[in-house]
Amino acid sequence: TIRTLSRPNRAIYTMKKKYTKGLMWFRRDLRLTDNAALYHALKQCDTVFCIFVFDKAILDTLPTTDRRVAFIHSSLVDLNTQLRAVAGANAQPVLCLHDQSERAIPRTAKALGVDAVFANHDDEPQALARDAAIFGHLAHNGILLNTYKDQCIFERSEVLTQQARPFGVFTPYKNAWLKKLEPYYLKAYPTERYATALAQTDALPSDLKALGDMPSLTSMGFTPVDLVAQNITPGASGAAALLADFLPRMARYKDTRDFPAVKGPSYLSVHLRFGTVSIRTLAQHAFAGHSQGHAGASTWLGELIWRDFYMQVMHHHPRIVDRAFKPEYDAIKWEHGASAKALFHAWCQGATGYPLVDAAMHQLNQTGYMHNRLRMVVASFLTKDLGIDWRWGADYFAEKLIDFDLSANNGGWQWASSSGCDAQPYFRIFNPTTQSEKFDAQGKFIRRYLPVLAELSDKRIHAPWLADPFDLITAGVTLGENYPKPIVDHAAARERTLARYAVVKKPKP
Repeated sequence: TIRTLSRPNRAIYTMKKKYTKGLMWFRRDLRLTDNAALYHALKQCDTVFCIFVFDKAILDTLPTTDRRVAFIHSSLVDLNTQLRAVAGANAQPVLCLHDQSERAIPRTAKALGVDAVFANHDDEPQALARDAAIFGHLAHNGILLNTYKDQCIFERSEVLTQQARPFGVFTPYKNAWLKKLEPYYLKAYPTERYATALAQTDALPSDLKALGDMPSLTSMGFTPVDLVAQNITPGASGAAALLADFLPRMARYKDTRDFPAVKGPSYLSVHLRFGTVSIRTLAQHAFAGHSQGHAGASTWLGELIWRDFYMQVMHHHPRIVDRAFKPEYDAIKWEHGASAKALFHAWCQGATGYPLVDAAMHQLNQTGYMHNRLRMVVASFLTKDLGIDWRWGADYFAEKLIDFDLSANNGGWQWASSSGCDAQPYFRIFNPTTQSEKFDAQGKFIRRYLPVLAELSDKRIHAPWLADPFDLITAGVTLGENYPKPIVDHAAARERTLARYAVVKKPKP
């Protein structure tokens, strides 16, 4: 297409865009920078509206105080700030609806008169079913749904075995992942370059103006949460601050990541979950250090690859949401009845009598976060000390973790219970006391979340039941009153677990 200016002998050659109007549907990608779907929307459409749905199908299942909803809400405020920064003060804010996505997206797309809806992939089973239904509703109105890879480096079937099968073991997957990696896969999408296509406020039809008003947490039935007071930094700006803080520490990541009292992790997991940071940005930094031989960067890159691994496992085996990856492990007879419920309640409340386990559960309940080493410790304790079904623990984490991600949570729990792909052997059972002595030797983490034990010595804080009665009295600890006695004997529990898991060794008929 040629557009001729008033001055003679001059013309500007412009490429006609594919669509007149498009709708960018934000989901778990709450950022403007390096966003695949947004990039394609801006590049292909003359005008792009943005939308986010506080989906009642999800929100109605959550407790009224939920940090994740508050995080999303604050991140959308931050996203609107980003929009104004690149598209001007009159940029149309994200249209925020409190509704069911299956209703809201087709209805809004039709009302706006868009030609296509753009979104990034979400491969969780329920999300795929939702998207399939919305695809049909949009198609009925002559509107396309275009989706793109954005939340991982390699997804679905991009990394396969030489036999073109999905990997079930991490190390060969990691090797294949690294072999496939090229700079192209880490390249950022230059969304800002096409920001002029973002809709301005005057482009929104007058009868839809109300959609520009973001619903309050209270109006949606949620209690406001002071995230700042809980050291949670929402939005892309929060992610950028955390990344800037972590990069100088990345070289020490391998040496510090397992110690909960040390500032070792990046704390970016919640930002990866909701897409307030690009996985490509993180992988760029990790791979750069890895290429230079830095052990800390290599270890952190490995954690990012684990994330891709679990996503591709769930894509190829959606049954693992509620069943074991290794089918023979579904034959395990877990504890049940009133006694099992009582044990599970004690675990949830951080009242098992094992300080590191209890401190970890208090961290989860108080902050919505748990250190990664401790996630393994408490999961092993629940499944192999208490004999409780891993699904109970996975569901509790799903309710409490601010960084809850279905594939990673499922993978972690099945790893700990030995029922998943590339899981620890069933006979490897974490000893909660030795884990405590190794990774919180001075009891700093325990003292932070269990102040009742603060006056115990570094030696006895890991196992108060072994302390001298005089030492307990001096420390103000009364077992069974202000701190529980162990609800299970680890040595005896280990023998029961080995017997419980023997079913997986039985020869098939």
